[in-house]
Amino acid sequence: MSGCEFTEPRLRCVLPFEAAPAEVQLLRKAVGQQLSRWGMPVATDDAELLVTELATNVLKHVGEGASATLVLEWRDERLRVEVHDKSRAIPALKSAQCDEECGRGLHLLATLAVDWGAVLTAAGKAVWCEIPLNVGKSCRRIERAVEALEIYQGGGERQGRSREAALDQSAIELIADLLHWTVARGHDPDDILDLAQMHYEAEAEAA
Repeated sequence: MSGCEFTEPRLRCVLPFEAAPAEVQLLRKAVGQQLSRWGMPVATDDAELLVTELATNVLKHVGEGASATLVLEWRDERLRVEVHDKSRAIPALKSAQCDEECGRGLHLLATLAVDWGAVLTAAGKAVWCEIPLNVGKSCRRIERAVEALEIYQGGGERQGRSREAALDQSAIELIADLLHWTVARGHDPDDILDLAQMHYEAEAEAA
């Protein structure tokens, strides 16, 4: 599973998978790890649960071994989750009286997501949902940091893991350059780092 990339003004991750019980578990784990890397202020347990249900629906209704794709997108104040498969059968939400095996995943979408739906695509269909983020200063700062790092590294064309690694390296280089700048202005870089750490911890505690 791979294919994560940064696209302005969103973060996007594409994870191809096969409909199989073991693969669904790996997909759930990959989602948690990706959200953690993004520092996303979203209920990770809810996101993992919804991804598991959507992937399991592919297994149940399209067939074991079917090729599918998970797409995660950080869109402003929401996390959008899409699962694409090659079936053109659009799922329908059934009555609350149906048993657990009947439409459980769609009932979870309706309960946990702020919006959801299903659309036909050129290759089949996509079932999607959107989860609200705990938007605050931390979210705004993360978005602003990504924008700054994209500019700092010169808007390179690398994608996937190399793109993510490039942003990590840009962050290190930017921090080092800022420390050189503080020294040039007559400041102690250790003092600046301590102040930045205190500022970060104060904001994190207040969030």
